[in-house]
Amino acid sequence: MDVVSDAISTVRIGLPSSQRVRVDGSWCARLDPYDGAGFHIVLEGSCWLLPDGGGAPLSLGAGDAVLLPHGAGHVIADRPAGPRETERAVPFEQWDAVRATGGPGRAVGAGGRGGPGAAGAFVVPGGPGVGGGPDGAGGVEMLCGKYRLDRSRAHPLMAELPQVVHLPSRVGARPELRSAIDLLGHELGEQRPGSGIAVPGLLDLLLVYMIRSWLAEGGSGTWSAVLGDPVAAAALRALHADPAAPWTNERLAAQAGVSRPTLARRFTSLVGRPPMAYLTWWRLSLAAAALRDSEEPLAAVARRVGYASPYALSHAFSREFGTTPGRYRAQGRPETGPETPAGAVAEAGEEAGATAGVGAGAGVGMSGVGMSGVVSGGRFAG
Repeated sequence: MDVVSDAISTVRIGLPSSQRVRVDGSWCARLDPYDGAGFHIVLEGSCWLLPDGGGAPLSLGAGDAVLLPHGAGHVIADRPAGPRETERAVPFEQWDAVRATGGPGRAVGAGGRGGPGAAGAFVVPGGPGVGGGPDGAGGVEMLCGKYRLDRSRAHPLMAELPQVVHLPSRVGARPELRSAIDLLGHELGEQRPGSGIAVPGLLDLLLVYMIRSWLAEGGSGTWSAVLGDPVAAAALRALHADPAAPWTNERLAAQAGVSRPTLARRFTSLVGRPPMAYLTWWRLSLAAAALRDSEEPLAAVARRVGYASPYALSHAFSREFGTTPGRYRAQGRPETGPETPAGAVAEAGEEAGATAGVGAGAGVGMSGVGMSGVVSGGRFAG
């Protein structure tokens, strides 16, 4: 895959949730910080997004999309409400109860996955001066949703996204994003047969298009520059297309069409760590995702991510994550209960094998690169 696809796929877990909602009259809603990402798309009317922490209020009009990549807490309302109004905002988890009161707002088109609380309409019965007019006129219709994310090993491209990504509507701009929004709106509004499959797929497309749009429009950050650099981008495409290949600096430089010193200088300057160190980190990230999401044997995972043996992978994995692959897999699936004796035996074998495997090479083409770095500010700091 490519960098953006891989960056998204390794953090996405479970199914996204979404809803098409309409709110009329005076309303104000609070969404608490969330361990994932959220979005709002205005289909009709206008509203305001008020970030937590005193951020500037953001006006959203018809066709605008906003992504909150880090699940930041915020308020959405029919006006740039002050502290008194936001204190009265209906908490996210109470939207069903509020809707049942028959206040001056209504919700339509519950859809997607995740059940109540995945997204919804929020209404506060307000008085004069709180809504869009004396009669509470000026409703807004939106698509709202959430993505579940595992940030424990997020790609730095995802880590450097701003707290709020605002994509204002412009005639003729972002046709693919507009198409995804239109399709998602129809699916959520009509609940046609097959929507249970269609909606999650469209939500994944929506996330890709929003991040792609931010990058294409010069989003501030390291990775906009990385992907815009022909040398670094070519090297990353090669590594992400086949991470298990026996890469060396010489082979990767040839793939990028430059000398080895030029590749090392350009790649390290932009990405924050040398090419082979990045490859090591990415292989281990892929291994972690496979352990979390599948029952694939460790030997198969090792082959898939470019390690010569499960022992070599176990050693490198333990050094990077501070735990063995077996424990990591068990911790990622708490619903399976405590480890069985067989699991403990397998883990002991991993540890013994890892010890025996030290000095046998950490994997194909790894050049003995260590993995002590952490992600910092969208770059790697080691």
